[in-house]
Amino acid sequence: MELKFMSFSSGSCGNCYYLECDGQAVLIDAGTSIRSLKRYMGISGLSMDTVQGILVTHDHMDHIRNLGSFCKRLGKPVYASAQLHNALARHTFTAPHIGACRRVLEEGRWNPIGNMQVRYFTVPHDATHTCGFAISVADRKFFIMTDAGRVTDEAISLASQADVVVIESNYDVDMLMGGPYPHELKMRICGGNGHLSNDECASAITRLWHPGIKAIFLCHLSENNNTHEAAYEASRAALESIGVKSGEILLKPLPREYPSSLYTL
Repeated sequence: MELKFMSFSSGSCGNCYYLECDGQAVLIDAGTSIRSLKRYMGISGLSMDTVQGILVTHDHMDHIRNLGSFCKRLGKPVYASAQLHNALARHTFTAPHIGACRRVLEEGRWNPIGNMQVRYFTVPHDATHTCGFAISVADRKFFIMTDAGRVTDEAISLASQADVVVIESNYDVDMLMGGPYPHELKMRICGGNGHLSNDECASAITRLWHPGIKAIFLCHLSENNNTHEAAYEASRAALESIGVKSGEILLKPLPREYPSSLYTL
């Protein structure tokens, strides 16, 4: 059974991902406009008809900017934790339209969405409630964690069962510390409730690695404090340090402001 995965945007400019298996799909986050999303999907031969719902990681604007429009115009179910849904019900961008689309994911268990089973886990980040997701369809397992101040044991446990992993690799430490950001912002980014550095991502990859992994995608790269080359090299070197050679798995940084390729895995 094949997974289809595509990133429509991945970074502070907006976040939205597509995952499909056996003709049914979910979107993860809604930081891309419906117009752009439909155009990108059409180019890649995808259809909104496959989408069973939208999973929301947290309530920062780059992840929910277009969620209200998604609810109003598409009417797709929106899945999130109870705590996050309570925040979305009060948020200016989502409150007017999310009510009928609200679906609460139960904590600590697998929740059915179409042909998928979805489990959320809490991620340390400075939002109301930030979640990563493990998604299972038959014998295929997918993991995504973005906007993470640190990597929890629960995240490693779920990722180490997945064959496709999407994980944040936000910044290069030297670029961040030597850059123009105010000290307070630098501390927010590298603190325990901010973002994962390339080195922290690479360390997590050595912990979650198992021989069944087919692909690792590096997401939410900073525009000002990272490069695709730096993120890739940190994770590539980490994999090499545990005996995984280049080419044995797919390792890809995801683009920030434009779609990735459609990957069939």
